[in-house]
Amino acid sequence: MLRLMKKIFLFTILICFSFKQFSQENVDGKILFSEDGKDYPVMGATVKWINTDKGTISNEEGDFKLKRNSKIDLIVISYVGFQTDTLSVKNINYITHYMSYSEENFLDEVTVSKRRNSAQRTYLMPQNIINISEEELLKAACCNLSESFETNPSVDVNHNDAITGTKQIEMLGLKSPYILITEENIPMVRGASQTFGLGFTPGTWIESIQVTKGMGTVTNGYESIVGQINTEIKKPYNDMPFFFNLFKSIDGRFEANAHLRSKVSDKIQNTFFIHYNDRKKVNDKNGDMFLDKPLQDQLNLLSKWQFTDASKGIVSFLNIRYLDDNKKIGSIDFNEKLDLSSFWGGEIFTNRFDSSFKLGYVNPNIPYQSLGFQLAYNFHDQESYYGSNDYNISQKSLFINLIYNSIISNTKNKIKAGLNFSSDNYSEYVFKSNIDRIDRSLGGFFEYSFDNMNDFNLIFGLRYDIHNNIGSFFTPRLHFRYMFNDNFSIKGSVGTGRKIANVFAENQAIFLSNRKNINKNFDAKLYGVNPEKATNFGFSLDHKFFLFEGQGNLIFDFYKTIFDNRVIIDFETFGEFNFYNSSLGKSKSDNYQIEFLFSKNNWNITAAYKKYDVKSYYLSGLKEKPLQPRNIIFFNYGIESNKVNESNWKFDITYNRMGKQRLMLNPRDNYEFVDPHLSVNSQITRVFSSKFEVYVGGENIYNYQQENPIIMANDPFNPNFDASIIHGPIFGSTYYIGLRYKILN
Repeated sequence: MLRLMKKIFLFTILICFSFKQFSQENVDGKILFSEDGKDYPVMGATVKWINTDKGTISNEEGDFKLKRNSKIDLIVISYVGFQTDTLSVKNINYITHYMSYSEENFLDEVTVSKRRNSAQRTYLMPQNIINISEEELLKAACCNLSESFETNPSVDVNHNDAITGTKQIEMLGLKSPYILITEENIPMVRGASQTFGLGFTPGTWIESIQVTKGMGTVTNGYESIVGQINTEIKKPYNDMPFFFNLFKSIDGRFEANAHLRSKVSDKIQNTFFIHYNDRKKVNDKNGDMFLDKPLQDQLNLLSKWQFTDASKGIVSFLNIRYLDDNKKIGSIDFNEKLDLSSFWGGEIFTNRFDSSFKLGYVNPNIPYQSLGFQLAYNFHDQESYYGSNDYNISQKSLFINLIYNSIISNTKNKIKAGLNFSSDNYSEYVFKSNIDRIDRSLGGFFEYSFDNMNDFNLIFGLRYDIHNNIGSFFTPRLHFRYMFNDNFSIKGSVGTGRKIANVFAENQAIFLSNRKNINKNFDAKLYGVNPEKATNFGFSLDHKFFLFEGQGNLIFDFYKTIFDNRVIIDFETFGEFNFYNSSLGKSKSDNYQIEFLFSKNNWNITAAYKKYDVKSYYLSGLKEKPLQPRNIIFFNYGIESNKVNESNWKFDITYNRMGKQRLMLNPRDNYEFVDPHLSVNSQITRVFSSKFEVYVGGENIYNYQQENPIIMANDPFNPNFDASIIHGPIFGSTYYIGLRYKILN
């Protein structure tokens, strides 16, 4: 055996020597996929050196020839609808690679191949998904996840209150607690982190965001009601060795980000993310003696590990993350070391630890069979006081998920099945009472998808959960897509969702007033209210057209959400608040949206009109949702100049018109609706090279400011003091400057 191995070795050396010159110049190969026991060539697959634009495409026989790169030995093979694979070709001259189907990678492929818009809808999947790429995120300051949707009409961004500077997101007329927010498909912003959690993911860490309108799939749980937002963090194998970002705005906000990638071996790589931001400047533009934006500092660290063994079909990720965030709010003269009765003020201290492990296996011999495992643990601790209101909450969460993918007979019929377990241990201190709760659920799901590879596909999913506080229940969901012709399609979805209302964690604006809590049962099980259940259904029509040598889409969306027992946070009576289940009738949220997309050469336009009809049954009767614009007009224009020696200019402008909003009646206002207001954001980027760029921009350039946003600001200990009724920005215009530096190889 030893002698035979020596012969093989010598023969290999001889062959390599004979083709030495060839191997130095090219890597050849063939790309195939297997179906029904037969092999078929993949024509038009992209083959390129990792982290570069240098590559080629496969021909009609699946063959390709790629000029070798002396500095890189990893290639990326991608094609719409197939798994994107990264392969090592070190000392390899010829490869035969089989691609495997992947529904998730429809998103990545659309983003890569469709340069018209940096925010793309997926056309091949039945779900209504908008993929927001890193290029889209760079159009604005995008310092964190809550600011990542300013240039896209799929998600609404509003101000949460007049004190904390927090922004909240809404979809289909409902706030973020009704949206399943995940990070790499692991639940992330939920429970204790609902109010401030969107500010805990720095924008520079984000590789892409997938926004699903309507019900998500059953594989991600039962909580999604109006949509899902999934954030993908940059992967070590695809990330650059070094990235550095600096940001400074006139409101005193300073931010620094650094990404450092290290290669342990051909199979193991790591990226260490560092984020720091602070604001020490005192801002009081409106002269009410209250900080317009909090004084704050945040340290955010993430170590991300990736292991890839393509030959064995294994890829895994390990994330370890720590966050420390501190905010000081209230009167500009507030001093936490003095008597708290002198000036109204507060502090919010948040510590968070996150860890997650993901393991994926694709059978090399049967590529349509795969197994995925996810394990996540996080601890969130918030200690805070708002004036005389103390509020502390801690949450310990465990999430385990197991997913199996395969086919029935052929790749037109796919199945997905799995189990997941979640546990959330809450401990709250509110209104001088301790409230403890444990939520545990065990669920199983099955999902069937059919795709005729032409004009029709659907996904039907069903899950069954056993929950210690909700009971046992089924969650059905259905998505479908039908192509009337090459340019006109319809997508539809219907399903149910449930959630437990974390009344105080999700509505911390309650503490920014001297309102009295008239709910006497707030410390009972589940705060004395029943879990929420809702049904969501809707459809999306998409017509593609070609005009003036450009391409566009005209899209109409309609979605309706009906609640059986919605939890109402009632601010309708001034000086007090209450919460309860809507028992008089079914609350609803209707959303209509018309969107126009057009791109030509190096510029693109996105325009949208959104109409909301959101109503709930209060104890005082059926009413519109307060502080919800009836209509929103959105417009975005972006353009890039042609590159000259890797240098060019980028310009982007976004216009938002927020329609009438209903106000809760109070002594400050003798009117029921607030008039429409405008918001204009813009940014200019100068790209000096592929490694260095500088950007400047402005937010709320129109300089709209809500007048007197804090009721009784001059007497904050008066029973009528209230800083929770906010319908627009209070700071006015903000301008910023920043730079980005990269080391690519």
